[in-house]
Amino acid sequence: MNIMNSLEEYIFYITAFLLAFFIASIATPISRKIAFKIGAVDHPKERGMHTIAMPLAGGLAIYAGFTLTLLIMVPTIINHRVEQLTGLIIGATLITTVGLLDDIYGLSPKIRILFQVLSALIVIHTGTSIQSISMPFLPGGQVDFGFMSNFITIFWIVGITNAVNFIDGLDGLATGIASIASLMLMVIAILFGDPIVAGLSIMLTATLAGACMGFLPHNFNPAKIFMGDTGSTFLGYTLAVISIQTMLKTYTALTLIVAVLVLGLPIFDTTFAVLRRLVNKKPISQGDRGHLHHRLIDKGLSQKRAVVTLYAVSGAFGIAGILVVMSDFKLALLIVGFLLSIWLLDMGRAHFKKDKFSE
Repeated sequence: MNIMNSLEEYIFYITAFLLAFFIASIATPISRKIAFKIGAVDHPKERGMHTIAMPLAGGLAIYAGFTLTLLIMVPTIINHRVEQLTGLIIGATLITTVGLLDDIYGLSPKIRILFQVLSALIVIHTGTSIQSISMPFLPGGQVDFGFMSNFITIFWIVGITNAVNFIDGLDGLATGIASIASLMLMVIAILFGDPIVAGLSIMLTATLAGACMGFLPHNFNPAKIFMGDTGSTFLGYTLAVISIQTMLKTYTALTLIVAVLVLGLPIFDTTFAVLRRLVNKKPISQGDRGHLHHRLIDKGLSQKRAVVTLYAVSGAFGIAGILVVMSDFKLALLIVGFLLSIWLLDMGRAHFKKDKFSE
């Protein structure tokens, strides 16, 4: 690949980013009007952070920025994988539609999970799955998942979809974290991705980041519109699928760790939330104020400071993932260990205060 070709490719990726940014920006005011018209409105509630009715369905703007850009740009890619890209768009469309219906009618968790699984099966059917992991220290050097491949892929996609949905609790939080994760995956695709698949992965991540950033000015505190489940489930689903496709030809135990680190904030926050609810014998789907963003607010931080703090945490996890790709394991472990230590200490302190208060 000569310098001119490389320059043309990067111009192409920048164009995809800017186009997605532009489409999402102009689509956001439209989605705001649509939200009020169809009844996708979030009314103030005990766990909420706002005191007035807010329009949901802002995720329609992110979806429009992402999918329309792909439909415009993809025909110009020489080595794009049409079948896998089609599966991603169809699955994302289904997940966005169900999210919109949830914003309007409030669907049950079982129905949401059912369609999330169906959306995962769509991309599996079109060739996106975690089929094996290379582990050089084991005999044979590789673990083939066989018939378990589909179950592992479904677990990953559904898990990330709900993890991003769970952290959508402050103005601009999920949008910004999705932008950061997209950019980190883009860097990893450039540094580590298989040459055959890296081009499409870079374009997908650049497009998703552009769509998120086009929506973010309308969603940052004080927000004019929320993305709702329409957007949070779309972002979680799309990030989960892209993370698989980015590593598709080089999926090792190491790259799996990298994917977990890049999406570290939503993954660890959701993991702790599930464990917390199981310990307290509460339904996993039942919301509480134990999420990291809630605890930061309860400590006296403003929404803006809490969100920026979590941006930094998400960025640190992403940098740790990049360091793993670059084989700097010690510094990556130091960053992750530092973040998790503070997180666990804060959780222990909050639990101790709760017990003391109860006594």
